[in-house]
Amino acid sequence: MGRPGLNRRQLLATAGGLAIAGSFGFAALGTGADALASTARTRVRYWNLFSGGDGANMIAMLDAFRKENPGIDVKDSTLQWGNPFYTKLAMAAAGNRAPELGVMHLGRVAGFSPGRLLDPWDMDLLAKYGIRREDYNPALWDRGVIDGKLYALPLDIHVQLCFYRKDVLRKAGLLGDDGRMIPVTSTTEWFDVLKKARQVQKKGLQTIGLWTNDQNFQWWFFVAFYTQLGGTWFNDADTDVTFDPDKATQVLEFLRQHVTDGYVIPGAPTGEQFINGAPFTWEGNWSVPVFSGAQLDYGATPLPPVFGRQATHAESHSFVLPHQAGRGGAPNEAAHRLAAYIVRHAQQWAAGGHIPAYTPTLSTDAYKKLTPQNEYVQAMDHQATEPKVWFAGSTGILAQDLGPIVVSSTMGSAKPDAAARRMKDRLTTLLASKNPMDGKTAAQGGAGA
Repeated sequence: MGRPGLNRRQLLATAGGLAIAGSFGFAALGTGADALASTARTRVRYWNLFSGGDGANMIAMLDAFRKENPGIDVKDSTLQWGNPFYTKLAMAAAGNRAPELGVMHLGRVAGFSPGRLLDPWDMDLLAKYGIRREDYNPALWDRGVIDGKLYALPLDIHVQLCFYRKDVLRKAGLLGDDGRMIPVTSTTEWFDVLKKARQVQKKGLQTIGLWTNDQNFQWWFFVAFYTQLGGTWFNDADTDVTFDPDKATQVLEFLRQHVTDGYVIPGAPTGEQFINGAPFTWEGNWSVPVFSGAQLDYGATPLPPVFGRQATHAESHSFVLPHQAGRGGAPNEAAHRLAAYIVRHAQQWAAGGHIPAYTPTLSTDAYKKLTPQNEYVQAMDHQATEPKVWFAGSTGILAQDLGPIVVSSTMGSAKPDAAARRMKDRLTTLLASKNPMDGKTAAQGGAGA
């Protein structure tokens, strides 16, 4: 009630003003002639943002579903990752041209006008196809719940990890009896580990890759370590900023020290350096296929709990139901069936490094044999996520605004304490700003507050 109408200008503003409205080509995305070409009884149009190895794994899963469900014609379309994808999805939903099924990062759901651009999941249909809340990590499931309704069905969590070369750490005496990196529980212990690794590593390489000049990675690392310190963002009513500049300064000083102590070569290609022998790199779990393909002797663990509390940055690929004015019937049930099938058959998806959200998968013998996935699976229970507000989420406004501030501190163009104060100022501004989707602030109940 009382929400302003959603228009084209608001949608484009939400995507950062991308001037691409005239080049969306909806027919090419499975919404036009495909409807006439299908001979199956039921059609499901499915939009996703998976490319590379993820794309190949998703195609394999879709092909398996098609084989088992010949009466459902799945028209899958892969779109460009990031704001272009979200803009197309929003405009399709607003214009009643949405597909039956889509994928979103879970952190973006709260700002995507649930109830207007997204339809809620039918819990009875999900149960019919084997999906129950009890089979999920409760915190992960509840992130997809807005106003008591489920708007996002998680497929996985993808986390930031500490990748390490076992061959190098073995020389440095940094492997335990189990063949894994020794535990680290403080910043002092962590820098001692880096010092010992540097003494035995190849010359000309950095000790650790940190993506020091990348705003997304630096932001993800900040979220992880700020969470380890017990840092908060806003009060429960989203009316006040509770961000702690002192805790933020500790995190920023920690990140900066990697550069000042010479463990990082700013701008160096992190993945290449690791493959060539660098002892450590912090990367997303999607790098697992790359490093495994290079046949490295390596391991991967959640980001070290240097501030005493386990927490590593996590996001989630989640299935959503883009709004359709006439949603229902066989296509809607087929969309539920498809999403449930992929969630329940995520062993293939785990090969890409992601941690399946459907917890029964994690207890299977097949999953337990996956390495290094079996080393970091516990990250499911200590996820560090962005606050549940409309401007958060992957490639969202929060990361775009605060990520560069973290980079400025890590790279040395700003002092950590000054950067921390700037971050709080930006959070104050964002909390008072209105979501272009519905014209309300987070505190006013804007889109998912």
